[in-house]
Amino acid sequence: MWNNKTPGIPDELFERTDKVPITKEEVRTIQISKARLKPGQIVYDIGCGSGSISVESALQVESSGKVLAIDFDEKAIDLTKKNAQKFQISNIRTIFGNAKEKILELEQADAIFIGGTGGDTQKIVELSQTKLKSKGRIVIGTILIETLSSVLQILEKLQFEEVDITQVTISKSRKTTTGTMMLARNPVTIISATKT
Repeated sequence: MWNNKTPGIPDELFERTDKVPITKEEVRTIQISKARLKPGQIVYDIGCGSGSISVESALQVESSGKVLAIDFDEKAIDLTKKNAQKFQISNIRTIFGNAKEKILELEQADAIFIGGTGGDTQKIVELSQTKLKSKGRIVIGTILIETLSSVLQILEKLQFEEVDITQVTISKSRKTTTGTMMLARNPVTIISATKT
């Protein structure tokens, strides 16, 4: 289905539904690069949505690694399973439930992605820190300024290193009757850091 090692699976190749979010292709490639994934690693995808980060991460960590995809929306879990099946990926385990409870049950991770959290991002970062291996990477995608602010506060409190903030604004082309126009998508701020 996707025979390339580089991330960036086109959005249209994923199974989608209106009610379940997807991390868009270009933003996803940046998030994957910020995690610095390697074969054999264990990755969490918290707020997995459609599973696009899970699928891309699973390809990076290869069959020797695994991705634990967590979401409190049953539709998101179903969609992540469908996308794993579509891309013939067997190293994704889906976990239905509240991340604040489920994180505590999981094994240690090398990298943690945090997406949709229902407003509990700060608490989820705090819990993730207890499950992240030393020198492990955390990558958080935000669209709200308030979320960005709370994430930076908790990363400082928890003494994460190499905190990087990257804001991405993507425009995509669309054909019109007279030519091609560029349509802007919402800016996304990606915060990445390393556990000390």
